[in-house]
Amino acid sequence: MQKRFSGVVVPMITPLKKDFTVDVEAVAVIMKRFAQYGIHPLVLGTTGESSSVDEKESLRFVEAAVKAKSPGQCVYAGLVGNQVAELIKRGNQFIELGADVVVATLPSYYILTPDQMVTFYTQLADNVKGPVMMYNIKATTQMSISLDVVSKLSNHPNIWGLKDSERDADRMKECIVTYKDRADFAYFCGWGAQSFGSLQLGADGVVPSTGNIVPELYGKLMEAAKAGDWKTTQHYQELTDKVGTVYQKDRTLGESLASLKVLMSHEGICGATMMPPLTELSAERNQQIIDSFEALKKELK
Repeated sequence: MQKRFSGVVVPMITPLKKDFTVDVEAVAVIMKRFAQYGIHPLVLGTTGESSSVDEKESLRFVEAAVKAKSPGQCVYAGLVGNQVAELIKRGNQFIELGADVVVATLPSYYILTPDQMVTFYTQLADNVKGPVMMYNIKATTQMSISLDVVSKLSNHPNIWGLKDSERDADRMKECIVTYKDRADFAYFCGWGAQSFGSLQLGADGVVPSTGNIVPELYGKLMEAAKAGDWKTTQHYQELTDKVGTVYQKDRTLGESLASLKVLMSHEGICGATMMPPLTELSAERNQQIIDSFEALKKELK
């Protein structure tokens, strides 16, 4: 079933200049790389340091991504924050700029009850003048959107899906089984190591941060999955896992994002500047990451 939202959606890093403004030229370069392999961008997601990017630069980023998108590409725009009225305003600004859908995490200062979660997403969906998706990421919000809450919200006419980054295989399987035949609701697996597993079960899409540095591998992974060639799909899963290990293993989330930017800088795609409070790694650690990636490249052909 071809749903309105599906495929590989890479949570794009936010390319920054030294003055912490968005590098719109680099945005265009990344968008073109994604388009070559049938990949859509999620701008201002967790990988994009969204909680640290202000309104002005967020709007510049979305505008640049929309301007650079190729035919068939969808721009997913992340909404992160604690002020509901501000999130509604920002969501509408993103839609007006041409974003195809907004993807919203839960506000993360207070632990919310299930009823409060339903109220929050209902307020967004009632007031944002474009498609809304839920984004479940317990690692940053310290909360899980329960499957009962997802079920209730899936019936809202303006809520089009769930991006789920919770590392729970049983939960993933239940979501896929529940929604794979729902034309109006998509399930995206935000657990990179389960791209193959989720697609084999019937997920509508995957959201792998590693796709920033090796979009070609995810393009091939998705092609194989669509063809039902699960042996080849698993092969590309194993390769992308090795790339993920290079910049993620034994690092905090913030350090892994800095490491990912180091690799992209090494490849000449964008700079390595991080938005405060995150910082760049030491020159010694950067070189270790680059050396590891170079040693792996021979296997990635």
